[in-house]
Amino acid sequence: PHIRKALTARDQGCAFPGCTIPAPWCEAHHITYWSHGGTTSTENGTLLCSHHHHLIHKEQWHIQVKTGIPWFIPPPHIDPRQKPQRNNYFRPE
Repeated sequence: PHIRKALTARDQGCAFPGCTIPAPWCEAHHITYWSHGGTTSTENGTLLCSHHHHLIHKEQWHIQVKTGIPWFIPPPHIDPRQKPQRNNYFRPE
Protein backbone atom coordinates (compact mmCIF):
# COMPACT_ATOMS: atom_id res chain seq x y z
CA PRO A 1 0.00 0.00 0.00
CA HIS A 2 2.83 2.48 0.74
CA ILE A 3 4.34 1.99 -2.73
CA ARG A 4 0.94 2.57 -4.33
CA LYS A 5 0.58 5.80 -2.33
CA ALA A 6 4.05 6.94 -3.44
CA LEU A 7 3.27 6.18 -7.11
CA THR A 8 -0.02 8.06 -6.80
CA ALA A 9 1.74 11.09 -5.30
CA ARG A 10 4.40 11.02 -8.03
CA ASP A 11 2.38 10.15 -11.15
CA GLN A 12 -1.07 11.47 -10.11
CA GLY A 13 -2.68 9.36 -12.84
CA CYS A 14 -1.79 7.27 -15.86
CA ALA A 15 1.78 8.24 -16.73
CA PHE A 16 1.42 7.36 -20.44
CA PRO A 17 1.89 10.43 -22.67
CA GLY A 18 -1.37 12.28 -23.23
CA CYS A 19 -3.53 10.15 -20.93
CA THR A 20 -5.84 11.87 -18.44
CA ILE A 21 -7.06 8.86 -16.42
CA PRO A 22 -6.78 9.64 -12.68
CA ALA A 23 -4.74 7.54 -10.25
CA PRO A 24 -7.68 5.70 -8.59
CA TRP A 25 -8.52 4.15 -11.95
CA CYS A 26 -4.93 3.05 -12.68
CA GLU A 27 -2.90 -0.10 -12.13
CA ALA A 28 0.66 -0.25 -10.84
CA HIS A 29 3.08 -1.50 -13.50
CA HIS A 30 6.54 -3.00 -12.93
CA ILE A 31 8.89 -1.28 -15.39
CA THR A 32 11.27 -4.25 -15.25
CA TYR A 33 8.83 -7.09 -14.96
CA TRP A 34 8.69 -8.85 -11.63
CA SER A 35 9.09 -12.17 -13.50
CA HIS A 36 12.41 -10.84 -14.88
CA GLY A 37 13.79 -9.86 -11.49
CA GLY A 38 12.29 -6.39 -11.23
CA THR A 39 11.74 -5.10 -7.72
CA THR A 40 8.46 -3.84 -6.33
CA SER A 41 9.47 -0.23 -5.69
CA THR A 42 8.69 3.32 -6.74
CA GLU A 43 11.86 3.37 -8.86
CA ASN A 44 10.62 0.34 -10.79
CA GLY A 45 6.95 1.23 -10.97
CA THR A 46 4.53 3.58 -12.63
CA LEU A 47 0.77 4.01 -12.82
CA LEU A 48 -0.99 3.05 -16.05
CA CYS A 49 -4.65 2.85 -16.98
CA SER A 50 -5.78 -0.59 -18.12
CA HIS A 51 -5.64 0.38 -21.81
CA HIS A 52 -2.07 1.68 -21.64
CA HIS A 53 -0.96 -1.16 -19.36
CA HIS A 54 -2.00 -3.64 -22.04
CA LEU A 55 -0.51 -1.46 -24.81
CA ILE A 56 2.89 -1.34 -23.05
CA HIS A 57 3.00 -5.14 -23.00
CA LYS A 58 1.58 -5.65 -26.50
CA GLU A 59 3.59 -3.02 -28.37
CA GLN A 60 6.80 -3.39 -26.31
CA TRP A 61 7.25 0.20 -25.22
CA HIS A 62 10.13 0.87 -22.80
CA ILE A 63 9.91 3.05 -19.71
CA GLN A 64 12.69 4.87 -17.87
CA VAL A 65 12.29 6.97 -14.73
CA LYS A 66 14.51 10.05 -14.90
CA THR A 67 14.52 12.55 -12.04
CA GLY A 68 11.27 11.09 -10.76
CA ILE A 69 9.41 11.28 -14.09
CA PRO A 70 8.46 8.21 -16.17
CA TRP A 71 9.57 8.58 -19.80
CA PHE A 72 8.14 6.29 -22.47
CA ILE A 73 10.22 5.12 -25.42
CA PRO A 74 8.07 3.96 -28.32
CA PRO A 75 8.96 0.87 -30.30
CA PRO A 76 10.64 1.47 -33.69
CA HIS A 77 7.48 0.63 -35.68
CA ILE A 78 5.72 3.58 -33.97
CA ASP A 79 8.66 6.01 -33.94
CA PRO A 80 11.84 4.94 -35.77
CA ARG A 81 13.82 7.57 -33.79
CA GLN A 82 12.37 6.23 -30.51
CA LYS A 83 12.14 9.72 -29.03
CA PRO A 84 11.28 9.53 -25.28
CA GLN A 85 7.89 10.99 -24.34
CA ARG A 86 6.23 11.85 -21.03
CA ASN A 87 2.79 12.75 -19.76
CA ASN A 88 2.45 16.53 -19.39
CA TYR A 89 -1.19 16.46 -18.23
CA PHE A 90 -0.50 15.76 -14.55
CA ARG A 91 2.94 17.43 -14.45
CA PRO A 92 3.18 20.25 -16.98
CA GLU A 93 6.68 21.06 -18.19
